[in-house]
Amino acid sequence: MAHTSLSIRLSVMAACAALFALVPVAAASAATSIDGPIGMGTAEPFGVLAHTTVTNTGSSIVNGDVGLSPGTSVTGFPPGIFSGTLHQTDAVAAQAKVDLTTAYGVAAGLTPTQTGLGDLAGMSLTPGVYSGGALSLNGELTLAGTAESVWVFQASSTLTVGSGALITMTGGASACNVFWQVGSSATIGSGANFVGTVMADASITANTSAVITGRLLARTGAVTLDTNTITAPTGCAAAGTVTSSPEITSGTPSDAVVGVDYSYTITASGMPTPTYAVSSGSLPAGLTLDATTGVVSGAPTAEGTSEFDITASNGASPAATETYSIEVTAGAVFAAGDELADTGADAAYVSAMALGLVSLGFVLLWGAGRRVRA
Repeated sequence: MAHTSLSIRLSVMAACAALFALVPVAAASAATSIDGPIGMGTAEPFGVLAHTTVTNTGSSIVNGDVGLSPGTSVTGFPPGIFSGTLHQTDAVAAQAKVDLTTAYGVAAGLTPTQTGLGDLAGMSLTPGVYSGGALSLNGELTLAGTAESVWVFQASSTLTVGSGALITMTGGASACNVFWQVGSSATIGSGANFVGTVMADASITANTSAVITGRLLARTGAVTLDTNTITAPTGCAAAGTVTSSPEITSGTPSDAVVGVDYSYTITASGMPTPTYAVSSGSLPAGLTLDATTGVVSGAPTAEGTSEFDITASNGASPAATETYSIEVTAGAVFAAGDELADTGADAAYVSAMALGLVSLGFVLLWGAGRRVRA
């Protein structure tokens, strides 16, 4: 029947629309940046902070706090000394570890200025975010900037600083603003003169007589010292604000029907929260876009296909733009006198129904005859 075949067709169309709705649109290229130093939270005063153990050999000097959580073994003090406080498996160390994890995540999430780096020796780098697999320094690295300049180094695996390596700061650049995010473990070689806060996911080893102007912070492993001098930066500026450009994450919108309420939500990630606008083309007549929530809603008033661009923006570059299409149909309308059978399948269905009704009539008549004779 026409009603039946149309119902089947509508079901198939609905299933296809649901399937396409699951297919994501091409993602825009988002970028995450920071306009100042990475905030260390309560981990800021620590020269050394570890997860499992802190071990020292020789007359190391830590100008700052020493912390450990949740491990319990801090050894080698004395002969090592520290100017701050020892926080051994206490609430302060536990919170500092939480803040370290947050800072580590911020550093890891920033969009690199330059990628594919290996040995940094011989380079002079302006402020930015620099990434590589296994980073190393087997010579001298110059960081040229001002007191407000920030450098973030991302090593997806290890950081290895060779013996006698040297980091030189020029133009008033500050150790407050140099950060090393290390995906596994870091090793600072004997006699090296190193600058910056090392945030290692695993462990950190400072070999004999290495000097660190910064912090050694091990997120899940140990910190091992040997006759080192570690000076945690003080008087550092407030943390910068992290921003992430929008990335549209919603899929393909469903189609609509004239006169039927419609709703579809466009979503996008980003910090701060993006707003939405139709930047090209137009929505189907009768539909509107909520700039704050991204909801397209209303009741369409006319058939047709509308193509339009939606731009999500939050002040961080680049904005994200995606092209969408919504088809508006008239829907299913059944008028009196519609022909029921318009296909072979529908005709067979009608024939079967008619035969069934005739057979039922014979059965009823036969039953009635038997009752009369009785």
